[in-house]
Amino acid sequence: MIELKLRIGKIPFANLFPIFYTLENEFDCSAYDFVEGVPSQLNAMLREGVIDLSPSSSVEYLRNPSVYGFIDGISISSRGPVGSIFLFSKRPVEQLDGGTIYVTSQSATSVALLEVVLRRFYGIKYSSAVSANPEASGADAFLLIGDEALIYRSRKSGFRTCGTEDASCPYEYFYDLGQVWYERTGLPFVFALWIVRNELYQRDDPRHDIFRRFVDDLMKAKQRSLENLPEIAENSPMKAFMSKEEIIEYWNKLDYDLSDDHKKGMYLFRDLIP
Repeated sequence: MIELKLRIGKIPFANLFPIFYTLENEFDCSAYDFVEGVPSQLNAMLREGVIDLSPSSSVEYLRNPSVYGFIDGISISSRGPVGSIFLFSKRPVEQLDGGTIYVTSQSATSVALLEVVLRRFYGIKYSSAVSANPEASGADAFLLIGDEALIYRSRKSGFRTCGTEDASCPYEYFYDLGQVWYERTGLPFVFALWIVRNELYQRDDPRHDIFRRFVDDLMKAKQRSLENLPEIAENSPMKAFMSKEEIIEYWNKLDYDLSDDHKKGMYLFRDLIP
């Protein structure tokens, strides 16, 4: 007899490390099959039914609300700086009109947010392309997300004061997209939801009971992880690039809730997406 398991997406980024670390170390995960991938990969897996649920790009839900639900009370959001979604630029953002910006293929939400920020908030028109090494491409600006953004900032720790005359630091301007959104709207920005395929909500679905247990485990793991950040930081892979204190500071910037204000911000984002 084949053992029934819930197929759950797992984003291997620092922003979700506390929750997955707590889940896998403090809960019985024998009925859960974790499938690792970046947000854009997990979006596609959700769409195709390869996985059942996942922390995944909020824009995936917003573009396909008839296909999915989401677990209430939990998200990856920010009320201000998010600390890991950055536009790095050679010149001030107001001077990027007509420029070329390299974007990531890892996250649909961050690319859509960049569109909103530049076109809606700043009135900037630009062309975009994907590059595996945007800094070497000579682009006017580039978008980095997640661990890549954290690592880039840690390696370029002096870029805040680096002048344009210093050729070793051409991308001296940086913009935290979570901060720009909050300054312009006064609302949290929801980067990711725990998205669920609709069939899991049906009581006759064989995975329904496992799903309900997972929701309970997830909400408990969220609470426990926030109470134990110093211990979890000791085990974070990001210690190779950041101090324990920097990791905790980053996690404390994040907002893992999903309140009415979060939903207002999310649906405003939906209305602003080109």
